[in-house]
Amino acid sequence: MKEGPNFAVLGGGSWGTALVKMLCENLDEVHWFMRNSEAIDFIREHAHNPNYLSSVTFDLSQLRLTDNLDEAVRGAEVLIFAIPSAFLEKELSKLTASLEGKIIFSAIKGIVPESGKIVGEHFLDHYNIPLENIGVITGPCHAEEVALERLSYLTIACADKAKAKLVAHALSSFYIKTKVSHDIIGTEY
Repeated sequence: MKEGPNFAVLGGGSWGTALVKMLCENLDEVHWFMRNSEAIDFIREHAHNPNYLSSVTFDLSQLRLTDNLDEAVRGAEVLIFAIPSAFLEKELSKLTASLEGKIIFSAIKGIVPESGKIVGEHFLDHYNIPLENIGVITGPCHAEEVALERLSYLTIACADKAKAKLVAHALSSFYIKTKVSHDIIGTEY
């Protein structure tokens, strides 16, 4: 396992579950925010997500599960958002913890309805996150392929290539190959 910043995945769906699986390959600890407290209780008892990718089992000693968004944000320096774009702003509106100084990576497809912008632009314009602290995680890759540990590929983009490499390294494994880019807007579009 490696030393470095703490990571949090925000979202408990298929892609959030897949991202947590990938991070657990390389990190001692992963913070995981899910809205559904019943799903958290189930994971704590059965070591897998009851609703998504249920074949993926987790080493519970690696997970810091919470249904409190502030707790997840405070516990990590690198935040990977996997909340569907249609619900992103609703969840962010509950946030009281500061995003200042956080490295924010979006693993979200689509446009934020409230702003009409892609997620990276939304964080830049509405939360004043500096461009060098915003990144994007894209495929070609599907959550189901990750669950089955099928050879898959991810593109990790950030204006600060060192941050892109940090996230790429945390997600890489024998079944996940990563490519790093500095073009976050082009990658996200």
